[in-house]
Amino acid sequence: MATDTAAASETGAVAAPRRRVLGLRDITLYTVSAVLVVETLTSSAAVGTKTLAWWLLFLILFYVPYGLITAELATTYPEQGGIYVWVRRAFGRRAAARTTYWYWVNVAMWMPAVFVAFAGVFCQLFIKPWSEWPAGKWPQVVIALAATWLVVLVGMIRLQVGKHFNNVGAALKVVIILALGVGGIVFAIRHGAANSITASSFVPSFDVAKKFLPVIIYLMIGFELISSMGDEIENPRKRLPRALLSSGVAIAFLYILATLGILLALSLTKLHLIEGLVETFKAIFGRSGVGLVVVYALGVGALYTFFSNMTTWTMGANRAAAEAGHDGELPKLFAREHPVRRTPVAAFALTGAVSSGVLLFTAIFINTEDSLFFAIFASSSVIFLMPYLLMFPAVVALRRKDPDRPRPFRIPGGMGVVVAIATITTVIIAGGILLFVWPEIPHAPEEWSYTGPLLAIVAAALVVGEIIIWSVFHPHRGEHAIVHRGHPHARPHLRHRSSASEPGPRVTAATSSSPDVEPPAGGGT
Repeated sequence: MATDTAAASETGAVAAPRRRVLGLRDITLYTVSAVLVVETLTSSAAVGTKTLAWWLLFLILFYVPYGLITAELATTYPEQGGIYVWVRRAFGRRAAARTTYWYWVNVAMWMPAVFVAFAGVFCQLFIKPWSEWPAGKWPQVVIALAATWLVVLVGMIRLQVGKHFNNVGAALKVVIILALGVGGIVFAIRHGAANSITASSFVPSFDVAKKFLPVIIYLMIGFELISSMGDEIENPRKRLPRALLSSGVAIAFLYILATLGILLALSLTKLHLIEGLVETFKAIFGRSGVGLVVVYALGVGALYTFFSNMTTWTMGANRAAAEAGHDGELPKLFAREHPVRRTPVAAFALTGAVSSGVLLFTAIFINTEDSLFFAIFASSSVIFLMPYLLMFPAVVALRRKDPDRPRPFRIPGGMGVVVAIATITTVIIAGGILLFVWPEIPHAPEEWSYTGPLLAIVAAALVVGEIIIWSVFHPHRGEHAIVHRGHPHARPHLRHRSSASEPGPRVTAATSSSPDVEPPAGGGT
């Protein structure tokens, strides 16, 4: 397997192979849990009734092509590491290291936003005095910090146990979204729609709240996450395409249904990013008696989905970072695993530290709940989208660089179609990044109190990443002495590792005149 030997300690102990514990049901539910998020449904609905048109347009131009690209890459290169492996094979080690860092740090930055929403909903349901800001600001921050470190602890346990958190979360997301969608339709039939939805709602227009438009793109992303656990999936070449297809259809239907339900049940004038979810439940089911019991049950379910969403993403992102740490493309600290459970404990601990720092820093300067949530969310989302600027072109590069490799799933239509869908998806991602940082486009930014701090946070994260990558690729004197497999002084954490399914000699940085040169795609990794 991709990491088994390299995970050995420097004392020479050989780590046990990873167990393939993820079956078809697990990876389908995992993908649903990763892509389907509840905490940002209100942000999607905040676009207005035109959001339905944008959903349909992005489903055709982005969602379907993205699923096709992921299916081909995941089945062609199913080893542990996912997006990191694909980008490394296509564009080299530096690009892979940069991609993995972005992928990892965005999750660490995003987690505070999720748990700000978690704390807001929790207090709205159970601790009313803390639900109002600024009085409840710091109690909610403490709740968010506690939830952050609970995710870290769950991630450090064995995947065979941790996966059940994600499976339950996926099931609850479906229940909540069906309640929103079906309940909203019933509400509109009985009381009339809270917002007018006409034929023009299905015609895209930029005359919308563009600040929230890239949220739709964000909500569609996550198909590739399960591929970071390729060595822990049973028969990945067969099961991954089936899981991606079934989960993709379900996710598209559920997202549109939930957005429609919110728009039918709750007026846009009453729609808040944090309180909007519970307020929609109350509008549909009532504020007293049995209806209120249902509201609380769904609210608790929503809280669990917030938590399970972060366990899903941190499991995938930290394993990808650990893979890069093993290969010497991120600091070797990321590669430290639990000696028995084989979980990336150091990467998880670093995630918790970054998340806590981002939350405390932003909370010092922002005093409204919705603003704190969206500021953290938008800054993390900019970095979250950046790896896809390399992932989508990677499918084209690997078709050209590695044409003879068997592809259990191949994008239909030939190379022209592959180039076209890779170009379209890349352009859409770039547009989403632009709208997150400059929602007033084509006019000058109007709220520098929003744009300025957002750009500062993004810039800081990117600069730190470049410093880390520079330090890895420009090691101190003496660290260039990386030798071939079997040499008694070889440094395990800096070796390239080949998948068990791809026999061949290991390749190390010492075999190339440049540390940025990637071995041929058809050979060992």
